[in-house]
Amino acid sequence: MPIRPAVLPAFAVFAAAARHQNFAHAAEELHLTASAVSHHVRRLETTLGVTLFQRHARGVVLTAQGRALADATNVALADLDAVSGSLLTRDQDVARVRVTTLHSLAYCWLIPRLPSFAATHPNVHLDFETSITLARFDDAGPDLGIRHGPGPWPGLTAHYLMDDALFPVASPTLCGVRQVTKAAHIPRLPLISDLGLQGWPDWFRAADVRGANLPAAHSFTDSTDAMLAAVHGLGVALARRHIAAPYIERGELIPLPGPMLKARFSYYVVHPAHRRPTPAAAAFIDWLRREAAKEEPAPASGRETSRSAVPPSRATASAADRAARKAGK
Repeated sequence: MPIRPAVLPAFAVFAAAARHQNFAHAAEELHLTASAVSHHVRRLETTLGVTLFQRHARGVVLTAQGRALADATNVALADLDAVSGSLLTRDQDVARVRVTTLHSLAYCWLIPRLPSFAATHPNVHLDFETSITLARFDDAGPDLGIRHGPGPWPGLTAHYLMDDALFPVASPTLCGVRQVTKAAHIPRLPLISDLGLQGWPDWFRAADVRGANLPAAHSFTDSTDAMLAAVHGLGVALARRHIAAPYIERGELIPLPGPMLKARFSYYVVHPAHRRPTPAAAAFIDWLRREAAKEEPAPASGRETSRSAVPPSRATASAADRAARKAGK
């Protein structure tokens, strides 16, 4: 049966309602009332002569016919979105990609690599928002997100980027660091923590260190602040490999003895499942995955390692040795 133009808005409303399977949440996304969403859905049901949702006291659930229509509607809307984005890119010769990510990953891993993307994609402009809160991927929200978590997430398509590992680091000038020759010596020094779901208790268990003085002496919300505190000699931080790498390369931090504990979570780049990425966003996803693929896997958890578990360059190692000798004078 031909679809009348007057009923087309109802398809967009239905797609949001099907995605959330909640009229109130769909109404919030579309800036409508829940009753308006319900009206659009009933109008579509009347036009098509089918029941799209089973309604009950706790909410709504898609019927088989509703699921089939939701799949077709999402494909159609994604195609329209991709074509519209392509036309806009050709008209303006500039494409913008809005990205939300963690400040620590942006500062330590992503930003140093961005010039290579800019050199090969000069017409793609990237807008970054760094936050520890989870962004909402509605029409006014970001195009992509880089998340650290278990993956996948409801309503999002998640592309795996890379794993991570945790290990202790400290400034080579930290008082007492030269006497740390094994993991059991680390609790003698002040400990620094962040709000990560894995922390010192997990690492000490992996290192088979008992009786550690916990909780940590100092705590920070952001991993970058914890790293800077360690750089300035406040104590020993439990670092994620990708976050600590630039500090180690510059000789500002050195790895301490003990295991590299495989992180419980991984990094993913995500986007709304119902919205196909624009060509510019797809190019950024591909570039992120290539950059992440260059990262070497972390050593297996539980293996005792030396200070060179994350090997710095020869020049960096020399700088770290000089700083350590100076601290010991």
